[in-house]
Amino acid sequence: MTPPPAGGPALIDAWVADVGGPPLVRETLTLDGLRSGEVLVRVEAVGVCHTDIAWVNGSRPSPFPLIAGHEGAGVVAATGEGVAGFDVGDRVVMSFASCGSCRPCLTGRPAYCHSFRTLNSGFGGGREQEPRVRRASGEHVTAGFFGQSSFADHALTTPRNLVRLPDWAPTSVAAPFGCGVQTGAGAVLTTFGMRPGQSLVVFGAGAVGMSAVMAAAVAGGGTVVAVDPVERRRELALQLGATHALTPAEVASGALRAILADGFDWALDTSGRPEVVRSAVEALHSTGTVGLVAAGQTGAELAVPLRDLIVGRRVCGLVEGDAVPQVFIPRLLELWRDGRFPVDALLSVWPAEDINDALSAMVDGTAVKPVVRFGPA
Repeated sequence: MTPPPAGGPALIDAWVADVGGPPLVRETLTLDGLRSGEVLVRVEAVGVCHTDIAWVNGSRPSPFPLIAGHEGAGVVAATGEGVAGFDVGDRVVMSFASCGSCRPCLTGRPAYCHSFRTLNSGFGGGREQEPRVRRASGEHVTAGFFGQSSFADHALTTPRNLVRLPDWAPTSVAAPFGCGVQTGAGAVLTTFGMRPGQSLVVFGAGAVGMSAVMAAAVAGGGTVVAVDPVERRRELALQLGATHALTPAEVASGALRAILADGFDWALDTSGRPEVVRSAVEALHSTGTVGLVAAGQTGAELAVPLRDLIVGRRVCGLVEGDAVPQVFIPRLLELWRDGRFPVDALLSVWPAEDINDALSAMVDGTAVKPVVRFGPA
């Protein structure tokens, strides 16, 4: 693709979700020219996340047709008027969108931006009123998912979404740091502030859960338990820093209390399943905390006896690992370079033409973290 000349439109290749869910279909679409404050990124790699699946298959109220994808990494192809801090040719990771002016943004908590849902849902940024991407027929295609829509060879975004990528970091490794990796690691290192010797149990050993396990190792955690029904994921968790790995059936039979009779300091649920969250609460000691990172099925509700909370236990939701991406992602990348955060062990890479296979591997659990490669890195 040639960047939009003098504010004019350009053609991009994107993998579009339509009513009825997968498979995604590759289409050539028209993208409006850059406006003031916008950045065009040539996408080289993008991670696949369960959030993408939920929007693509319609289990969330998706504005079809839709370009999903929210863990993109690549190279700045063009900048709009007034963009500061990024130039053509800069290597970047794209993360979530935030307004930059509300109280959470101004106090270093952009993941709780008052406009988070609007800016990140794919409806947002005003683009539903002023379509930016169209089919040849003129039909509007929803873009701006998490401020990027990176299931495409180019993504329109803003400087607030961007994190500068060091020359030594491959985009196919760095892409998942934009959401899933920073969510799991941030839960442990930022939200929990885990200290040496503290204990953690992680329910679900996908990319978010595995990132939490690796972060616990960085923090010097004591007892770290990964719970997952898939044997090879439990084995991988042990390789990445877990001291124990259990099946859900073993948890139900009391195995967590057999490991720590007094309970755990921290628990992280990545499943969004109420019965699993209940098990997480029961696993805590009297002043422990459960962190929730998954919304679960639409309308899911949690019933926890007050007696389990009144003693001091807490349940808290957390978004994007409480991260300021421009600060936290470089920190994680440095840990990766130093061999202390081996995220490569989670990754399976597909070429762009096989993007539907990557989505299928996420759904059936055969891949921990699929990455789709558009470019050479």
